[in-house]
Amino acid sequence: MKIGHWQLECRPGEVGANVERALSGLDRAAEEGIAILSYPECFLTGYFRTEQRAREYGLTLDGPEIRLFLERSAWFPGVILVGFNERRDERLRNTVLVARQGSVLGTYSKAFPCFNYHEPGRDFPVFQHQGLCFGVVICADGGYIEPTRILALKGARVIFAPHYNYIVAEGLISHFVRVRGDHIARARENGVWFLRGNSVTHGRDRGLEYEGVGYGDSYLLDPSGEIVVRSQRHVEQLIWADLPAEDREADRASSLASAQALLPQFQQALRTASSAL
Repeated sequence: MKIGHWQLECRPGEVGANVERALSGLDRAAEEGIAILSYPECFLTGYFRTEQRAREYGLTLDGPEIRLFLERSAWFPGVILVGFNERRDERLRNTVLVARQGSVLGTYSKAFPCFNYHEPGRDFPVFQHQGLCFGVVICADGGYIEPTRILALKGARVIFAPHYNYIVAEGLISHFVRVRGDHIARARENGVWFLRGNSVTHGRDRGLEYEGVGYGDSYLLDPSGEIVVRSQRHVEQLIWADLPAEDREADRASSLASAQALLPQFQQALRTASSAL
């Protein structure tokens, strides 16, 4: 099965233009035979520094913009993962829509949002397509052990991780080295394929109001943490790879075994650490 990511530039606040950009990429993905395709974090809406602008440009799952995207992408035979700033029950969430042929399979909302105006998600659904079980984490979630571990224990073989990375003070090199190190750990410790899909921005981002947002460097890691395919940085690009029909189950089995064997000790250590704070 082929899986891929469109490393594209988002236009914050221009939902119609972003929908068109996402739809225009489906032809190429279909030509390549990609069965599951992801887009960057918050791609349909943009990512915003302030709650006011996030609310202004936020979308609802049952709103006209999402309906239009679903209707016009229904011809695509595979699964689409696309991010948006979601308005839900008067709250805001950083969400990825998982859809297939015009139908919503479900959503995932970021567990560790970078702005406090986003409500943290606490559901970790897994999805099935053509016999492949997969899950989603968003950007900063990949820097924590638990989200990917939960999905792996639920049977996910592939983790999609849409990003909208921005660089402020720490610099490009140190940032992507740290992020890549986190992802290698997540792939290796759980025995999963890990697809990090970033965005591209040229100049000052109009949503986050930073320079250097979206430097690219999307990649797919195999269960050993090796890069199978990666994009260029600062360039819009479709990346994809063909997954083998089967891979080793040993890593996933050891992940489950260690969780079961050491759960009491972990819970005790967590209680001790929490009481010390």
